[in-house]
Amino acid sequence: MSSERSPAPVMGWLWLMFFLLGMSPGFYVPALTNILMAKGLDSHQVQWAWLAGPVASLLSPVCVGALADNRFSAERLMGWIGLGSAILLAGAFAVLDVGLSPWWFIALLFASSIVAAPMWSTLASISMVHLKSGEREFPLVRLGGTIGWMIAGYATSLVLNADASPVAGYAGAGVRMAGGFVAFFLPKTPPLGRSRSLRTLMGFDAFKLLRERDHCVFFATTALLSIPLVAFYMWTPRHLEDAGDPHATATMALGQFSEILAMLLMAALISRFRVKTLLLVALGLSAVRYGLFAWSGASGGRAGLVTGVALHGMCYTFYFITAQLFLDRRVPPAMRTQAQGLLSLFSNGVGSLVGTVVVRSLYDYTVPAGRGGWEVYWGLLGAMIVAITIGFAFAYVGVPAGKRQNE
Repeated sequence: MSSERSPAPVMGWLWLMFFLLGMSPGFYVPALTNILMAKGLDSHQVQWAWLAGPVASLLSPVCVGALADNRFSAERLMGWIGLGSAILLAGAFAVLDVGLSPWWFIALLFASSIVAAPMWSTLASISMVHLKSGEREFPLVRLGGTIGWMIAGYATSLVLNADASPVAGYAGAGVRMAGGFVAFFLPKTPPLGRSRSLRTLMGFDAFKLLRERDHCVFFATTALLSIPLVAFYMWTPRHLEDAGDPHATATMALGQFSEILAMLLMAALISRFRVKTLLLVALGLSAVRYGLFAWSGASGGRAGLVTGVALHGMCYTFYFITAQLFLDRRVPPAMRTQAQGLLSLFSNGVGSLVGTVVVRSLYDYTVPAGRGGWEVYWGLLGAMIVAITIGFAFAYVGVPAGKRQNE
């Protein structure tokens, strides 16, 4: 790990971009289910709204990553997709606000998500290029996204009073518009690749990474973990509301406190422990989180829910930030943006797409139908994560220490 420090302006612009990128969904994503149900949408339409992100992550991150690797400056791509997606997002919530057909809202939300999907992976790649010591400094700039999400969650509940209002969506669109302008001031990141083949520009070369056993196991585990993870974002606010929480969006922001702690610890942990160890810790904590949710479902109280939400930040950071650093370490420089896009495809795309359908069907079967309620709902999802953890522990080998440290 390099001991060199990145220039303060580079760190500052990257931190600010992550801050705005995290703040935008932080306004409306934790409140989305409650907003839609307050507008009269049923669970089927709610499911379609939540499918927007996964479908988008299947279609655009790898392709846009290939363009950034081979054709266009990454920061300019980020700027234009930020501005375009902000306009579409504002339109989606305007349609919902005036009471037009929910399917217009869903269509515009899909369009906005498809345009915006590559932003996180592209920004991660830009950061890795310009930070002198990625493993030490990336968690610090990525922390901006966590703080942005947390501030937005509290603002939605305590300032805007928009836990069930489209106003949260307008706020998210406004911040994303600001992020689009800021992206043009990020460090210049010209493409490192020179390929002009259609296969490369469509991002298909990234799938070559799956030929290596550990890469294949890692991406498969990521997709499987993302199936039950969807339930955290989609249905925890509903469970909190059922348990009597008047400010569910603000409560959801508690996870960012532990995420801040985990981000600050990442530099030390990634240098001392194997990647496999950190990923296993994240998987184990994820199972514990849903166990706490199931306990709240059984008791009818909020203690397990609040504790589990607070634990979420460590679950997320120890898995997905470790994953991004792992890919930066293992992938050739000319494919890094594509690799980050591939991570988004498997997590936010494949896993979340399947997960949105699965967790909604499980919700309908257990909670409204009274077949075990929230206790059974979260208990089954926790058991799924336990199975994923065991599978990963046996299937992932890692590179011998003598060849590559800490993997």
